[in-house]
This record gives sequence, C-alpha cells and structure tokens, in this order.
Amino acid sequence: MSDTSVNLEQAILVHVNFPQQHNSEDLTELKLLVSSAGVQALQTVTLNRSAPDSKHFVGSGKAAEIADLVEQTQANLVVFNHALTPAQTRNLERLCQARVIDRTTLILDIFAQRARTYEGKLQVELAQLEHLASRLVRGWDGLDRQKGGIGMRGPGEAQLETDRRLLRVRVKALQAKLEKLTVQREQSRRARQKAATPVISLVGYTNAGKSSLFNRMTDSEVYAADQLFATLDPTLRQLNLPMVGGVVLADTVGFIRHLPHNLVAAFKSTLQETREADLQLHIVDAADPRKTDNMQQVAAVLEEIGADQIVQLTVYNKIDLLDQAPRIEYNEYNLPIAVYVSANTGQGIDLLIKAITQLLSQTHLYLKLSLPPEQSAWRARCYEQHCVQEEYFDDEGNCHLRLSIADPVWQRWLKQSQGQLQNYVVSSTDI
Repeated sequence: MSDTSVNLEQAILVHVNFPQQHNSEDLTELKLLVSSAGVQALQTVTLNRSAPDSKHFVGSGKAAEIADLVEQTQANLVVFNHALTPAQTRNLERLCQARVIDRTTLILDIFAQRARTYEGKLQVELAQLEHLASRLVRGWDGLDRQKGGIGMRGPGEAQLETDRRLLRVRVKALQAKLEKLTVQREQSRRARQKAATPVISLVGYTNAGKSSLFNRMTDSEVYAADQLFATLDPTLRQLNLPMVGGVVLADTVGFIRHLPHNLVAAFKSTLQETREADLQLHIVDAADPRKTDNMQQVAAVLEEIGADQIVQLTVYNKIDLLDQAPRIEYNEYNLPIAVYVSANTGQGIDLLIKAITQLLSQTHLYLKLSLPPEQSAWRARCYEQHCVQEEYFDDEGNCHLRLSIADPVWQRWLKQSQGQLQNYVVSSTDI
C-alpha cells in the first residue's frame, strides 16, 4: 500500500506588502487558502516593495532567495498571494525549478476540489479554461516560434494554435451545457415565483458559518467545515415561517477578497439566486477581527453581480466565541437590521426567525375572502401559504376564509389572477 503523504504538495508562500494598496491581500487568508487546498506550507517569505518587478514580481535578488529556499526545503510548489503574469510565472519556474502559482490559480483549484454537482463542475472547468487561455504559451517554450513568411512557421506555433483551438471548442461546449442548465434553473425559479414563494439568500464571506446556519435553520446536513469554500454548490431548502408561510432558503458560495472575475462570470446562473432573492441574510463571523473589511468585500461583490439593492439583514454569527448574548438591533423605523446568533449552539435562532418574519411581512394584511366553488384552487394556495386562520362553507358551497398574509405575497397573487382575486375580497385591513 502506497503512502499518500508522499504526494502531499509542500509549498513556499510569498507575500508582498505594497504601501500604496489599502486593500492588499491578507497573509493569514493565504495560509487558510493553502490549507483548504490540502497543501502543506513549509515557510513564508514576506517583503516590501513599492511596485511589482516586471520579470520576477519580487525582484531578482529576492527571487534567487526563494529559489534557494525551495532547494533547501525540497518544496515542489511556490504560492504567490498576488496575481502573476504568464511571463513572471515562467521566469520564476525556470529559476526555482518548481511549479509556481498565483492567488487566482489557487482559488480555482480549491473550487475544483469542492464542486460536487454536475453544474458546479462545469462552472469550475469553464473558469479554469478561461484562466488558462492567456497562459497556454507556457507549455511550449522549447518549441519554435512563428517567424513569418511561407515555410518559416515552426511546429511549436502549430501546436500552440491547435491547443488554443481545442480550448475554444471546449469552452463553447461548456457554455452551451451551462446555458441549458440556466434555462432549467430559470424554470424552477419561475415556478417559485408563480407560487409566490419568497426566497431568502444566505450571503457572506467564506467561512463565516453560512452552511452551519443553513443546517441549523432547516435541519439539513449540508457539508460544513472550518475551512474556506467548504461548500460550493448552491443548496435550496423549504422553510415554514409564522405569518409568512413557506419560504425557500438558498445557501450560496462564500465570497473572498479579489474573487476572480472569470469565477464570477462562470457562476452567473448560480448567483442569480442571490440577485432575485426577496431577502438577503448577510452572515458575518463576529469573532473575526477583520469582519468590517470582510463585510466591505461582500458588499463589493454584491454590487458587481447586481444584488446590492435587495433588503438585507446582517446576521452576526459565532457569538458563543465572544460570550455575547443573542439580540436584535432595530433601525429608527423599528425594523430589524442585525441579529446576533450562534449557529453552533443554536442561540438566537428564534430571534433570527422573528426578524426574518418581520422583514418579509412589513405590511401584513388581514383579509376575508368569499370564494365560489369553482375557485377551489385559490383555497388550496391559501393553505399552501399557511395563512388561513379560519374557514367555513355556506349552504351554496362558497368557501369563506379569514387570512393573515404578507402584502408582497398578496400582490403577487393579484398579479397572477389579473386582478380577479380582488373580486372575492369581503374586507381588508393592514396589520
């Protein structure tokens, strides 16, 4: 039996401080990313520079030092906490005689490990190929270059062009498959909208505890672990709330600083759940000293994907690590804006449900309907929404219902019935 530990990648980490960058990548986060990727960090090299070096990013002297360190430790990988150009990567690999990757490649590799569903795997492969497209030249340095003129084209250029063509074909095939899945996802979304089912989307920085909170609220068993991007594929679950009825809770991929743009593009259909949600729960690790910066990063990504105008409730998780009591914070209009909970212990979950219910039913209606026998489908819809408080039938078979229903749900029903449902309203009161 072979020893799997021999195959464990061992890396030298490199982090450069640029004083002019206020939002530079965090070294602690790099170590978490490397650990999440299953790589053992042997040593960390840090340095200060005013600007990146065009050839080696870190300068020739520091690059030589990194190469010596690779030889001493027998590391087989060098990880930069920054974006490298193909030329910089090529020069560093020649010098260090080891594989060199940047932050984007590392994140893409973690996503590839985490993808479980068919759609998730397609999305990650698409992002990886789009990232690879600009770096294909690396694999053909030893072959001839195109020199121009008939008879002067070398085999290396022919091979490079072949690879580019094959890559473009594969990208188009992946895009076509994802487009079909997008249509299917859109059909499911329309079905939920037709049923007037509110959608609550969990967003937040990676490792803030979204999946743990999701499991706690829905009694699910979605994989959750203390690592970055523990879950990747989106998960939807039904949840019944008092005075609101059935809602859909959507657990989405966590965000991170400098999330690669090709990843955002590849996960466009997945992030659609976040853009079209009725309410966002912004999950924050209350025990993380960088929580303010993390919240700003999440806000930036939400703006980038066009999901920054949705009503949001901030959920400060992991209060058990701070010995804080669960509570709700309200704004000047007496609406909840933040809830302090612990997904680990269950503290404050009842307060979170209360806050969600209040936000989804800011304007609640107290209705009396008189439905004729041929409108039994609407009676069934009322029971599906869990909004029936009282019911009786008269001698003519008419169904009389007393409802407590959220105004957004009622407005959707009116639109779906083209106003016909309003004809059966006996009385209506805001509560």
